[in-house]
Amino acid sequence: MKKLLNTLFVTQPDVYLSLDGDNIVLLKEQEKLGRLPLHNLESIIAFGYTGASPALMGYCAERNISIAFMTMNGRFIARVIGMSKGNVVLRKKQYLLSEDEAESAKVARNFIVGKIYNHKWMLERMTRDYPLRIDVPQFKEVSQKLSSLIKEVRACEDLELLRGLEGQAAFNYYRLFDPMILQQKEDFYFHTRSRRPPLDNINAMLSFSYTLLANDMTAALEGVGLDAYVGFLHRDRPGRVSLALDVMEELRGVYADRFVIGLVNKKVLNKDDFLKKENGAVIMRDDARKKFVSAWQEKKQEKITHPYLGEKISWGLVPHVQALLLARYLRGDLDEYPPFLWK
Repeated sequence: MKKLLNTLFVTQPDVYLSLDGDNIVLLKEQEKLGRLPLHNLESIIAFGYTGASPALMGYCAERNISIAFMTMNGRFIARVIGMSKGNVVLRKKQYLLSEDEAESAKVARNFIVGKIYNHKWMLERMTRDYPLRIDVPQFKEVSQKLSSLIKEVRACEDLELLRGLEGQAAFNYYRLFDPMILQQKEDFYFHTRSRRPPLDNINAMLSFSYTLLANDMTAALEGVGLDAYVGFLHRDRPGRVSLALDVMEELRGVYADRFVIGLVNKKVLNKDDFLKKENGAVIMRDDARKKFVSAWQEKKQEKITHPYLGEKISWGLVPHVQALLLARYLRGDLDEYPPFLWK
């Protein structure tokens, strides 16, 4: 288990949650794994649980401590809350800010700052790790452009201008996506982003990774009581998880893109794992998709130090921590939403 931001994350599988006095007790096959006072907790997020006692759920409901249940893969199942006073206030603030484009821009620009910053440091890390295999001056030039764009984004208070700056940053970043692919160059290349449908092997993997990341982000937002469908940068559209797409912007490159590039460079997947259809669309074969998802779940277990909290957590908890930080900002506990800045 891991306690972050007054939230208890139960990440071990097959754990039963019970109540003992004013404490939550974690049991696995009748063995006590942990015990923690409930008085200073705001929420509990359990992955792969076997159950929770009615006594614990009742205790938490009375004290406005939410319990969110997830599968081990991070899919949101349910959230147990008491009287929804706190949740209503949080969502009303989210809806209020979303209706105001100027206020939305102030929130959205931090998502974009995080995205561009992480793209910049992906390029910087390439120059450090592979100086003999890439064009270092070109990477440095684009890195400097991204630094300049970050400054412009920080000062931007208009959504349309913000989208334009994000587009400029994406154009420059994608220019260097193909050089970051160091292995299997004949079969894995990137010329431009193609979505519906993906037209090459890399785009097929990118689309799938973004889908997985969006699902993880949606579950994280629902777990803290936010509405994943009401965003700030991405505006309302029926069926679109706009807020999940907002918050995952800062994780697209550093999480999803690096993951895809790693699968190719480590030769986890090869050209035989893909199928090209008559309309030109490229899809992953079933076995390849299973390998992809398995590697994705392994990636989520890797430990990193969260740049804002300064604590070691798994990659899989990053969407949940960012959702918590966003909720705290909307409640007024933080002056500004702190994006995930990787280096």
